[in-house]
Amino acid sequence: MSDQIVALTQLVHARAGSAPIELGLILGSGLGHLADAVEGVAIPYADLPGFPHVGVSGHNPNLVIGTLEGRRVAVFGAREHYYENGNAAAMRLPLGLLKALGASQLIATNAAGSLCPDMRPGDLMLLSDHINFSGLNPLIGEKTDARFVPMTTAHDADLRAALRASAAAVGVALPEGVYAWYSGPSFETPAEIRAIKILGGDAVGMSTVPEVILARFLGLRVAAISTITNMAAGMSDEQISHEHTKAMAPIGAAKLEQVLRHFLRQAI
Repeated sequence: MSDQIVALTQLVHARAGSAPIELGLILGSGLGHLADAVEGVAIPYADLPGFPHVGVSGHNPNLVIGTLEGRRVAVFGAREHYYENGNAAAMRLPLGLLKALGASQLIATNAAGSLCPDMRPGDLMLLSDHINFSGLNPLIGEKTDARFVPMTTAHDADLRAALRASAAAVGVALPEGVYAWYSGPSFETPAEIRAIKILGGDAVGMSTVPEVILARFLGLRVAAISTITNMAAGMSDEQISHEHTKAMAPIGAAKLEQVLRHFLRQAI
């Protein structure tokens, strides 16, 4: 454990107590209010040396430590995307801290565009796998052999099964699909979307894959859910924009909150 992680762990313990964290949550667009439901302490990223300086509207850069649905959680109200500063490993320190705080599981959420006609804005998609369409990797520069992380079962089967069961219990459709990571910040062209579809992608977005890779590198079990905010380029006549993403995200986020709350009540 690095000196930086040790110092951050001590800082978090001093502010939020030293009880171990069970699970981490990374909140995507439209889910920021879920952090407010945690009974605990919000620590601004600015108070955590080395944490990313998030500059995307619609995200809330606080680390919230506390209890949600009876579980001790660490909620990341924002993530740094690759397109902000060109750093695919921007979330390595936050996830390293999560591991040091005792967590063994990570649930990541994101906003994504759909490549499937029957998966519409406001729907959810559970990631069964992903495509690193960008070709970037947060482990580039890692000096040890730990960088050769197997990704065959990157999206944990037991966590996915539990999330599917929770979705069924609350009456929310949760189809599984393959998420493709596009670096952004510009949206994809129709030709790129056609290419991703040929490769087997069902949804496309600008996050999550680096965090999944980092989580597996750190030994965290991980699952991820997309909130569909738009049809991908060329899939419909709608105009794609960040404002549109922010406007549509809360529709799916309301369903996702139901699923996550039920999931947290079922210890796994």
